[in-house]
Amino acid sequence: VQLQASGGGLVQTGGSLRLACAASGRTFSNYVMGWFRQAPGKEREFVAASRWSGGRTAYADFVKGRFTISRDNAKNTVYLQMNSLKPEDTADYYCAARVGGWTIRSSYAGEYDYWGQGTQVTVSS
Repeated sequence: VQLQASGGGLVQTGGSLRLACAASGRTFSNYVMGWFRQAPGKEREFVAASRWSGGRTAYADFVKGRFTISRDNAKNTVYLQMNSLKPEDTADYYCAARVGGWTIRSSYAGEYDYWGQGTQVTVSS
């Protein structure tokens, strides 16, 4: 399994970015896809997750109403649309894949089997 994250960049406060995670190497219908982030000097934290087959999503409280996770099955790509960005959203963002169905632990980084490289998001004040 390979995950390729892209779409990061520099944006002003209040701006938007859309991150993409291109997945390859498997059929992902039985996977859970997640987005995590890690700011300098901080631990990696959960941002959002979605079951590839649909029907289940979860968001961290600090992104609810601002970020949306979605997928394009034809392109094997998962997206993270980020709106109303704040300086505290500055971090490296990682996509991850977990084999198996949705569980209450879908927000735990340790539950994920595959990780992409990070894409850097910087929000200027």
